[in-house]
Amino acid sequence: MQRLKCCVLVPTYNNAGTLQKVLDGILKQTFNIIVIDDGATDGTKEILDAYPQIKRIHIPDNKGKGNALRTGFDEAIKQGYEFAISIDSDGQHFPEDIPVFLDALEKEETKNVLYIGARNMEQSDVPGGSSFGNRFSNFWFWFETGTWLSDTQCGFRLYPLKQIADLKLYTPKFEFEIEVIVKASWHGTRVKNVPVQISYDADERVSHFRKVSDFARISVLNTWFVIVAIFYIKPRNFFRRLKRKGIKKFLTEDVLGSHDSPQKKAFSIALGLFVGLSPFWGLHTVLVLGSAFIFRLNKAIAFAFSNISLPPFIPFVVYAGLQTGVWLTGEEHFFSLENITDNLVTLKGLKTYLVGSLVFASLVSMISGLLGYMVLTHLAKRKMAVENG
Repeated sequence: MQRLKCCVLVPTYNNAGTLQKVLDGILKQTFNIIVIDDGATDGTKEILDAYPQIKRIHIPDNKGKGNALRTGFDEAIKQGYEFAISIDSDGQHFPEDIPVFLDALEKEETKNVLYIGARNMEQSDVPGGSSFGNRFSNFWFWFETGTWLSDTQCGFRLYPLKQIADLKLYTPKFEFEIEVIVKASWHGTRVKNVPVQISYDADERVSHFRKVSDFARISVLNTWFVIVAIFYIKPRNFFRRLKRKGIKKFLTEDVLGSHDSPQKKAFSIALGLFVGLSPFWGLHTVLVLGSAFIFRLNKAIAFAFSNISLPPFIPFVVYAGLQTGVWLTGEEHFFSLENITDNLVTLKGLKTYLVGSLVFASLVSMISGLLGYMVLTHLAKRKMAVENG
């Protein structure tokens, strides 16, 4: 703890029944402890009075776990710590697991990492609601960041304080634990799991999670994060990777270098081109990623090829779909403005464009997928021949 400049943060609110046991357990591991009393109204003050060696922060009114953690981060940084391990005060975490985080951190080449405890959600005393909520949270974290974790809700965590201090964090309650890991991942911090023990003793554990209101807040936050991920983060990451590697290296490493079969790669190319050329403007990213997930295709390849509809190419894509529609339906005009004096705009031939663009997208995707399969199969055979001498 001293060498890594790490402390333990204990946010607490009305957990007098378990707080003493938690503190005694932590003191067997370290004296670097900061307790944040989030406006407790039970016997918390009296318990903390018995631990003068522990730094305590008192928040007069209960404002939520997120606010308590941010307060703890600020104090830890002020004291010169570089990492902070958060542990809940309701007794569900085992302080003897603290070395698990430290051992993992010492083995990391980069210290820009955030660890989340991975609980065994299959053990018999885990409530069904907690298990479902965790799976729900894991899926959305994966969609928003591209990182799959087995547990995203555990409050037993190790935070890199310098990186956390650079984030703009706003949420005050339980949703903070989602906000901080998503934003940390978006800003380049590796978010990983380490195995920890868990106890759900219903006789002593007191949870302040409100199933309706807190779940609703988390859902609203995830909805916003999905929108940001689709329209900003994922395109940003794609272009950063493309710029960093260059087109040739990107195709070689991210497309040809994938371990997927030529067939799977070809289908991924076809899916990306079909979605990118389709008339569903504004929905391309969510459609291609959702479809790639459902059909278990290569999401990186599908997303890369869906970007055929980049702004400079949009006029050509629209024109190709329109001309295909004209050829199929015999329509001569696409746009016609009528009743301008009544501020009414009638679009004639919208059906022509929709039909044409879907047919054009289908043709291009099928032809490209077939050509891609032939080329990828040939390259795979040649690579195998080279490796076999």
